[in-house]
Amino acid sequence: MAESLLSTIEFQMSLLLFVALAGYLLAARINQSAVIGEILVGLLIGPSLLGLITYTDFVRSVAHLGAVILLFVIGLEFKLKDIFNFKYSIIALVGVIIPWIGGFYTAKLFGYGFGSAVFVGTALTATSIAITANVLREMGKLQTDAAKAIIGAAVIDDVLSLLALSMSEQIVSGTLSATSIGFVLFNASAFLIVGAYVGNKFLSRVVAKVDNTKIAKKFPEFVFIFAMMIAFFYAMIAELIHLSAIVGSFIAGVSLGSVVLRHSKDYKEGAEYLHIIFASIFFVSLGILADFHALTANVIWFLIALTIVAVLTKVIGCYIPAKLLGMSHQDSTVVGFGMSPRGEVAMIVALIGLNAGLIKQDIYVSLVLMSLLTTILTPIVLRNWLYKKSFMDAFKKKRVTLQ
Repeated sequence: MAESLLSTIEFQMSLLLFVALAGYLLAARINQSAVIGEILVGLLIGPSLLGLITYTDFVRSVAHLGAVILLFVIGLEFKLKDIFNFKYSIIALVGVIIPWIGGFYTAKLFGYGFGSAVFVGTALTATSIAITANVLREMGKLQTDAAKAIIGAAVIDDVLSLLALSMSEQIVSGTLSATSIGFVLFNASAFLIVGAYVGNKFLSRVVAKVDNTKIAKKFPEFVFIFAMMIAFFYAMIAELIHLSAIVGSFIAGVSLGSVVLRHSKDYKEGAEYLHIIFASIFFVSLGILADFHALTANVIWFLIALTIVAVLTKVIGCYIPAKLLGMSHQDSTVVGFGMSPRGEVAMIVALIGLNAGLIKQDIYVSLVLMSLLTTILTPIVLRNWLYKKSFMDAFKKKRVTLQ
């Protein structure tokens, strides 16, 4: 009787929401990223420890919904110029190629097969926009040159990572060809350019006009609902052309981020509340899917090596182009470390690989824990670099004043 009660959708949903929000509060209490607290809670209630919940189709569906909302909310924080900047594109491109090579050969070194190595390399190409942007916002550094480079390159990096994911699936299945690569790139480019243009020039104006209608004045939540419809429409179109739905919701967020509302409730605030709930479920689900019983001595050594490679390849891959493009040594290093957290994007790649049977539980656990470790490490390093720079600038200014 108890087991049948635990397996009902109602109980599973209630448990998911309870622990997801508890994880969010726990992370805030210990001054850590919400991602960390929520994944830890997922590990606690999942097969690794208590075994209260398993990764069912229901959990997977709700989690994917959370990922779509998450990227829509993140997109609201950016402008088109943050994405379509040639300088940031170079940083992002080199910062994708070097980590992919590093991840691929690290997996091969530890004896994993070709398909698994391809997915490990693809997971290492990712950069978490949410984590990096949140840290920079907390530090009040969003307007620095290094911060703009990090955010701009991270946006492009995520798109390139998702393109790399599509190509990796074709490589493993043996269907990759110049035609298929060109098709993927054309679809992605067309969707990004046309979708961003239509969203920014037309849909944003439509949203602003809807805000001035009588129905919007009568029902303040009307514009919020309309904005979320646009987000899911973009997600649907992205899926239809074989891109990830999260790319579509992200472009929708970027398109609508600059709209100023006068009569309706701010849909950014409403989307943020949705994000807290459903993105929390997404991160909890990643912890549920990870099973620590898959950890062996060899996997632990692989995790250590993978984490070191993940950090070094992003730092080197982003530092070199940033420096060549005229940034200072200090800012270039900040960019490199700022691009290091893999966070939710690497976990999404790992999740797709696991669901498709292209990687096994041992690699998935390694990728999730690598993402956690880089998520924890990066804010510490960023704070040290940026604090050190601020301190030295203040010290020099004080010294000049005294002279």
